[in-house]
Amino acid sequence: MFNEVVIIRGGGDLASGTIQKLYRSGFRVLVLEVPKPTAIRRDVSFSEAVYQGEVEIEGITAVHVCCLSEIEKAWSNKKIPVIIDQEGKYIKKIKPRIVVDAIIAKKNMGTIRDMAEITIALGPGFIAGEDVDIVIETARGHNLGRLIFHGGASKNTGIPGSIMGYSKERVIHSPCVGIMENVLHIGDVVEKDDVIAYIGDVEVKAKISGLLRGILHSGSPVVAGFKIADIDPRLSEKMNCYTISDKARSIAGGVLEAIFYLINQSKED
Repeated sequence: MFNEVVIIRGGGDLASGTIQKLYRSGFRVLVLEVPKPTAIRRDVSFSEAVYQGEVEIEGITAVHVCCLSEIEKAWSNKKIPVIIDQEGKYIKKIKPRIVVDAIIAKKNMGTIRDMAEITIALGPGFIAGEDVDIVIETARGHNLGRLIFHGGASKNTGIPGSIMGYSKERVIHSPCVGIMENVLHIGDVVEKDDVIAYIGDVEVKAKISGLLRGILHSGSPVVAGFKIADIDPRLSEKMNCYTISDKARSIAGGVLEAIFYLINQSKED
């Protein structure tokens, strides 16, 4: 049985496409997360295990664990362990052959090439051949999922992908500093100017009509400008709220390709 360990830093929605694909491909996956993950598309993010204890996405279960013995138990039960570890301490403890940085922070949060034999990072903020072995392109378009062997991924434009002609309007950012208090839930139908949440006493309104595809946890502390929600204008696509996206799957394919490319290269060397 194939039991190669992969440690993935980050368990948000894009990371979860990679987590799913590697798990299905026979890897033992360990996810490292922060104490309060800030994934918007929470229903398709394995990071939710930190809040709920256990989550299931497309038939795969992830559990929040606290130590090595619980990690081993999760693997034995064919579940994905998610542990709070911002610094990557478990990389040193477990010494995996493969580490993937899937934090998608648009900058390097501390991943270095010496962490493992094979290091891969998703998106901008990394230089292939210096910070990590391979960078995976995360920008939508012709190169999505492409392996980058030298240099970095495309810079973040800050412009969300267009759906039915809507781009920036789909994404909602916090108007101020404060604590989120949600009014609506993921999957709810919203009309333009509906109040979806409050931050303190400040109303947060939908800019367009559609489906609330993602929203931060109620009770989350936010700062002005922080991304807090995402609306899909297509009312017919409700199941998309609960399934891994095409973008996440494309990136995941790039990660899997990169892993086996580097494994084969090491054999030839």
